[in-house]
Amino acid sequence: PGPAEWSEAVAAAAGALRAGGLVAVPTDTVYGVACLAQDSAAVRNIYSLKGRNGAKPLAICLGDVERLYRYCHVNVPEELLRDLLPGPVTLVLERSEELNKDLNPFTSLVGVRIPDHPFMRDLARACPGPLALTSANISSQGSTLTVLEFQDLWPQLSLVVDGGPIGDIQSPECRLGSTVVDLSVSGKFSIIRPGCALTPTVEILKKKYGLEPESS
Repeated sequence: PGPAEWSEAVAAAAGALRAGGLVAVPTDTVYGVACLAQDSAAVRNIYSLKGRNGAKPLAICLGDVERLYRYCHVNVPEELLRDLLPGPVTLVLERSEELNKDLNPFTSLVGVRIPDHPFMRDLARACPGPLALTSANISSQGSTLTVLEFQDLWPQLSLVVDGGPIGDIQSPECRLGSTVVDLSVSGKFSIIRPGCALTPTVEILKKKYGLEPESS
């Protein structure tokens, strides 16, 4: 898309989100569904859209590393954040008071995504506060790499942003989603979901920053 179409798509998606809608979006891993994290009604709608268990948390998505400090208590060097973000990694940290109490009320932690995808970063920057982000599929079904793969969800979405196929749609690895790593305990890390970037993520955490894997 040219610059005009691009900014039009970002503006349309941001407008739908501000109006309380759910928007399907391309990310650097799989297709996602986003809403404003600070909008409690929209957060409830994401759960009903996916038929998702209410005890499963939603990640938040931001456009830039600097914004992370507002919504999380960070206990790792900023350089570590910048080594992993933006990228196909979800970092789990202690949440701050700024985050909507109705988002994952059952946990003091929150997963943070900064996708390495220019549309997602522009969209996050165009919105007030963080986005809540989850994969565009019915809960427990496979992740989706094209918009046609989740067309059963379209009627309940305000907008579907078609970014074309993501990755290799024949490859099971491409459907793994982001690597989810808990950094909430100082000096330690634990892998919550291996995802698509496990090896490079663990290498950075262990070799460069000397973090110890938490024994599960």
